[in-house]
Amino acid sequence: MGFIISIIFFSLILSLFLYKVKSGEFAKLAKIFRIFTLVFSISLFTYWFIKKSSIGIVSNSVSLQVINKLPQPLDFYVITVNNLDKSGTFETKHIGKVRPEYYRIEYLKLTKSDQYWIVGYLGKKNMVYFSQHAVPNKNMDQIVEVQNYIIQSEKLSEQAKKHVENYNFENIQLGIWVTLCFLLIFLNISLMVRTKSKQIK
Repeated sequence: MGFIISIIFFSLILSLFLYKVKSGEFAKLAKIFRIFTLVFSISLFTYWFIKKSSIGIVSNSVSLQVINKLPQPLDFYVITVNNLDKSGTFETKHIGKVRPEYYRIEYLKLTKSDQYWIVGYLGKKNMVYFSQHAVPNKNMDQIVEVQNYIIQSEKLSEQAKKHVENYNFENIQLGIWVTLCFLLIFLNISLMVRTKSKQIK
């Protein structure tokens, strides 16, 4: 998604420069490019936001329910360990902040994995919970009750902390790109509306 957003960003910048092309044969192509870029950008971001806001149910996935039994709200992440293939990659997801006696549900794609880690933060950087879970039966949904402040493995928790930090950093970068794209979309629409209003006058 980051690569596509960067392409949209530079296309929107190019559209701003093409606004100055108002005569000649190239003017029609410039106008078509600007309209196409705007329509594509708005459509893509609309689809992306709808997808992000909807429940992430994945086919052949395992449902994970994380229940917070602790007296304080914790911010939870789940890390899927893809240990069944040679890549050995990790997939990090933000489950969200869970209040005491509440729960959150996440859906895990475990085609390349048979284990996952749960990470809990009290605040932004204070990791107070880490647990490692095996999934011997992928047809059964997972329920994790967080009842104690516990770090099961110092070594793995440090590794998990790095994955969470990278995940948050990438999300911050993505947020900056998206904000800049929205600004450029607004500028392009403003210029297009102003041009049409001048033509009407």
